Amino acid sequence: MPDYRNLIGGELVPAPRMMDTVNPATGEPWARIPASGAAEAAAAVEAAERAFPSWSALPALARAGYLRKVSEVFGEHAEELARLETRDNGRILRDTLKRDLPGMAYLWQIAAGQCLDAVRGDTVQLGPDALGLTRREPYGVAVCIIPWNSPISTFSAKAAYALAAGNTVVLKPAEQASASVLRLGELLAEVFPPGVLNIVSGLGEEVGDALVRHPGVGKVSLTGSTETGQAITRASADALKPMTFELGGKSPNIVFPDADLDAATLGVTVNSVYTGNAGQVCVAGSRILIHRSIWDEMLGRIERACAELVLGDPLDLATTMGPIVSAAQYERVTSYLELAEKEGARLVFGGRAGAEVVPDLPGGYWVAPTLYTSEDNGLRVCQEEIFGPVAVAIPFETDDEALTIANDSRYGLAAGVWTRDLGRAHRFVRDLRTGTVWVNTFRQMPPGLPFGGVKDSGYGHDAVLEYTREKGRHHQDLVG
Repeated sequence: MPDYRNLIGGELVPAPRMMDTVNPATGEPWARIPASGAAEAAAAVEAAERAFPSWSALPALARAGYLRKVSEVFGEHAEELARLETRDNGRILRDTLKRDLPGMAYLWQIAAGQCLDAVRGDTVQLGPDALGLTRREPYGVAVCIIPWNSPISTFSAKAAYALAAGNTVVLKPAEQASASVLRLGELLAEVFPPGVLNIVSGLGEEVGDALVRHPGVGKVSLTGSTETGQAITRASADALKPMTFELGGKSPNIVFPDADLDAATLGVTVNSVYTGNAGQVCVAGSRILIHRSIWDEMLGRIERACAELVLGDPLDLATTMGPIVSAAQYERVTSYLELAEKEGARLVFGGRAGAEVVPDLPGGYWVAPTLYTSEDNGLRVCQEEIFGPVAVAIPFETDDEALTIANDSRYGLAAGVWTRDLGRAHRFVRDLRTGTVWVNTFRQMPPGLPFGGVKDSGYGHDAVLEYTREKGRHHQDLVG
């Protein structure tokens, strides 16, 4: 099995302990990654601290040049990185190769173009002889903690903007899927000056906790579960570090009778919760709200769309849905299948898991696309994030009822609205308590638009200016 190493201070550093990473399509180990701890975390932060003065002092256009080189690396190694990520977390190759890698090459170019934004300030005339100036400054060392469902994409969304703003970075990938990011670290060791980018893998409670507690860290950005965000908040409370949290979700996807039902069917299925990585998506529209007048028709459409999904080897370009990422996540998802039955939700289709779903890969973590219906949004399967290919359809009759059901959640990450009524669309964009609302589309997150949540879905978003703080200066007696 290949061994991967941490990137610390420009060097590829082996850890004293290693751990296996498992291919979720087979259930078999295929590589070994560092099981880092507090010592490796401290070394990475210290390397980033040493690199910060010279990196932050670079002219913005010089930093932009480094970021453009990263974009070139993505282009040159796209297939290798895509295959690594697919093998590591089960996200289908059609997504990683055709969608993720080209998109991330573009994102690094976008971030390069925004380097100048991080050094611009404002001028304020405070009086006839007084002038106020502002300047933006990087925080210093930015710790970026990313999840396992889209490691390279989330790595890019955080590191590109943090580096563009003049910060140095220590990145911690999820222990369930670190290989693609560690390999990317090997490639980027040839791009950045030593210590500008550091990557340390390991368990969250060991290396992650040590990173957020380290006094040398100036900023923390996390994409992960709400529970992880709460744990990081507690761990960093003494240091009062600024945070950006993009956390869990239980997104409503609302279909009105005047919608384009062909488009809505795709929007609430393969583009939402029955995705290439088996619904392991923070914004998954796992609450499908359907107007009663089209209830039976939409349920039939959803079932027919899911019947066409192809579950199997995620490295096969014919596959349209992959496995659950790990044994632990598989147990979590399947526990909700049992819970839905106990709560009285009605099974429409699916509800199966294990070897019977993909007999050719019996060791994999397979869950069939599953849909329940419920009149009660208070069921746990309607309120808790499952993070798998499991959705609940809920009927509604009026716009007000749809809004009430949609907002009845501890989460507020995203929502979808399917309607041709422009007035209704604007009302729902205004009144849905979520960070993002999609109208007649779903799961579109182009660079340039803020993406983040409210309530238990977090706060802030990854962007160049979010990785800077503003400093004011007051100049007096300018006229003599």
